[in-house]
This record gives sequence, C-alpha cells and structure tokens, in this order.
Amino acid sequence: MSRDPSNIYGGRDPREVPSYPISYAASLVGVPVSTLRAWVAGRSYPIKSGRKRAPAVIEQVAAGYLSFTNLVEAHALAAMRREYQLKLDKIRSAVQYVQRKLGVEHPLARQHFKTDGVELFIERFGKLLNVSQDGQLAIREAFDARLERVDYERGLAVRLFPLVRATRQEQPRLIVIDPEVGFGRPVLSGTGIPVSIIHERFKAGDSASDLARDFGVGVDAIEEALRAA
Repeated sequence: MSRDPSNIYGGRDPREVPSYPISYAASLVGVPVSTLRAWVAGRSYPIKSGRKRAPAVIEQVAAGYLSFTNLVEAHALAAMRREYQLKLDKIRSAVQYVQRKLGVEHPLARQHFKTDGVELFIERFGKLLNVSQDGQLAIREAFDARLERVDYERGLAVRLFPLVRATRQEQPRLIVIDPEVGFGRPVLSGTGIPVSIIHERFKAGDSASDLARDFGVGVDAIEEALRAA
C-alpha cells in the first residue's frame, strides 16, 4: 500500500502547512528577516498626514509562519530584491497585476508563471520602472535562474533547490526542500539525509570525507550541505 504523505498533516496538502518560521524562511531564500516580514505581513510607513499601511505581497497561511508554497514565492521575489533592489510597492503592484490577469492564487509558485506570467510581470515593471529592453531581458534572466531551482508537478511547485552559495556562479542541485521529505527541512537530494544532521556531526568533529563515507555520498554533497547549514 502506498503511503499518503498528507496523512501526517491531518489530510492537509503538505505544501500549504505553516512549517517555516519567518526567520528560518528568510535564511532559506537568502533575504533579510525584515524584508521577508514586510513581504508576508505588510508594512507601515510615514506620509504627510500620518502613516499608511502597505498590504502584504505574499499571503501567509498563519501569522509568523510560511508554507512551502509561500517559500517558493519568496524565492522568486528574492530575484527582484537581491539583483535589482526594487522597491516593495513596485513588486506588490506587479504581482497583483499578474494575479488579476492570470486569475490564479500564488502565481509565483506555479509553473505557467515562467511563460505567460513572467511576460505580464515584465510588462508591468516596464510601465512602472520604464526599463529598457536590456533591463527586461535581465529581469527575465533573473527569474529564469530562480525558477529553474523549482520542480513542478501538474503545474504546482513541489520541490525547491535553494541557492546556498553567495556567488552568482552555477550552483548544483544537491540540497532540496520537499514538503513530503523530512517535514520540509533541507536534505541531501535523493537521500533524505537532513542537512542539520550533517552539520551537527561536522561540529562534533567528523570530517567531510568521514561523513561522505558514512552516508554513502560524495564529498561535494557533504560540503554543499555544510554551506547550506
């Protein structure tokens, strides 16, 4: 009999379970905690007549926690934040524009965002920012690089391979976040071995070669896990 992973979540879709505290989610997608908090909870800012409240960009499933779907959304938005330092209100407006045009929830976590959605997103940014053709190409490349780190099934995000290196060089897909494996914590791809276990043993004195031998994986996988940790 096959196991239904959703059973351990009381029948809920594991992709929609609030599993990642904001501080932990921020480390997984590589953005400041304050930035991610503004994305999922909104922010207030001063104006001449007092203060104004800007709504959230990502609709979180529970206060203070993100679901796997939210994590993928934040992963996509991080391309805009990290590479171009776009203002939050510009990102919000563009995302809302895509949602209205596509008529779907969580467009940044859906596969067709890579086709119809990204064109609409760029179109909206073009209106807001007056970017050049080269700028539009750069935005597309940033999204493509991010979304290539996501696996989809039936159009929905099911696995995320986080970026764990600080440089822009090509990064291997050795670490994976899968809501149906290890309760959605980072593991070595294809093994289910938690990154946290590797990190704990390394801190206890095991070398990368010792760990590679014990777990039956390459030293490069162990080193990538230590970077992720």
